[in-house]
Amino acid sequence: MIDREQFRQILDNGVWHQNASLIQLLGLCPLLAVTTTLVNGVMLSLATIIVMAVANVAVASLRNLIPHEIRIPVFILVVAALVTVVDLIFNAYFHELYLVLGIFIPLIVTNCIVLARVEAFANKNPPLQSLLDGVFMGIGLLWTLALLGGLRELIGGGTLFAGIDMVFPGVHGLQLLPADYPGFLLAVLPPGAFILLGLLIAWKNWAEARAAARKPDAGSDHRSPLPVADGV
Repeated sequence: MIDREQFRQILDNGVWHQNASLIQLLGLCPLLAVTTTLVNGVMLSLATIIVMAVANVAVASLRNLIPHEIRIPVFILVVAALVTVVDLIFNAYFHELYLVLGIFIPLIVTNCIVLARVEAFANKNPPLQSLLDGVFMGIGLLWTLALLGGLRELIGGGTLFAGIDMVFPGVHGLQLLPADYPGFLLAVLPPGAFILLGLLIAWKNWAEARAAARKPDAGSDHRSPLPVADGV
């Protein structure tokens, strides 16, 4: 079982305090390459959440049976099997979106976010806690990619939810800016992604600093963070 405090700690760490994109800076390749639209970012995030959650449960359940010396190859094998299933599902049910996301679905296998949580958390904790860690770490990735993708899409083309018809046929995206809006090309190019990501990181640091300044005991933080694996 899991108590309320442990649940809250896993939730806070995954969604905010140890956000994989804004704090750990893991998985930058899909983060910057896929977020040209909100839909692309959200759908890749959902695929990653499924893989992270199931991989964490599988590794946590088998952690006492996996020899320490070969744990990394076994972890990769588990993740690769799950990514293959997700890849086939996207190809079968969201074929147009599958073509758009391209290689970035199979590349979830090597995504540092997935491997980091499997190694740093699931390999040391029970299945329930590992499931929650995978889900909440994925939700942290989800809101980051959704916000970054939405900003890039809006600034770059004046639209929002472009490509939603690839997921829900018959539903169309929104044209929020005038139809003659010329677009801002930098926003949809890699340099624009880096700039917006930097601004998001700065905003998060500012929000945390402001929240800490409001606390009477701002200088003391007794929170014991969950383990984080190094990597980019």
